Amino acid sequence: MKTFVYVLSVVYPPLARLAFWGGCLSLISCGNGNENASNPYEDSLKNVNQSLSGQVVAKDSAIFGFIRSYNEIQDNLDVIKEKEKLLTTSSQTGELDQNQKDKIINDIQAIYDLMVKNKQKLSSVNKKLKKANLRISEFESMVTRLNNQIMAKDAEISELKAQLEKLNIEFSEVTLNYEAAQEMLEEKTGKLNKGFYAFGTSKELIKQGVLTKEGGFIGMGKAEKLKSDFNKNYFTQIDVSETSSITLASKSAKLITVHPSGSYKFEGPDGKTEKLIITNPEEFWSTSKYLVIVVQ
Repeated sequence: MKTFVYVLSVVYPPLARLAFWGGCLSLISCGNGNENASNPYEDSLKNVNQSLSGQVVAKDSAIFGFIRSYNEIQDNLDVIKEKEKLLTTSSQTGELDQNQKDKIINDIQAIYDLMVKNKQKLSSVNKKLKKANLRISEFESMVTRLNNQIMAKDAEISELKAQLEKLNIEFSEVTLNYEAAQEMLEEKTGKLNKGFYAFGTSKELIKQGVLTKEGGFIGMGKAEKLKSDFNKNYFTQIDVSETSSITLASKSAKLITVHPSGSYKFEGPDGKTEKLIITNPEEFWSTSKYLVIVVQ
């Protein structure tokens, strides 16, 4: 309880106070000597705890995603720095043959592509932090520093390109590619972030052409399985980078498609399955972009 309240005090103080008083009420109820006495706050507190747990998972996911993106941007900046050093050395060797010029053009293109990726990641991490309502000054400072680093690197690359153009290296194609790279990468990222899910009773999903029953012995013990030609129109499309939970509102649920066990969990009050919580989206969707859940 202490750990839970501490986490909430960092992420969302008002909810931490509510959880603290809820714990106190629970302790008072347990200490009255009557094990069967009902606590009028018990049901509402259970619901609050379920809600708080879901919010903490979402915020944890945003924090881990921020750290991962931050490290990736720094790695990209390090690669760019090394390529800049090589290009500067190449430009000082005097007359260049065509192979050397081609290599310089390819390196410049690689640098531009990395810069586009950095800007995309920075934009994405900003959106995720805002969506999770994380107003932590240290995160905001780190984002500001990243933005300043990227802006400074943009200026350095422009200066380097100007120096290399003096060596009669044609960069018109690279410039055109750089201008189009943002759209190309956004389209590619959009496709990578597409996910699809469907849930329902076994009977419903079989009727809709999503599942089939196979195996068993003499008609008994058959197991649900995703059809080889399953009905894709029955699925709901989502952005996997922005979806941390799926509401099921069922008695019980099980996954038919295969997803790493440590990347998700089911949550709900009184043994029910209220929702599927995706704790590690990248790992969860790594095995399949289609998710099928059988509920009861």
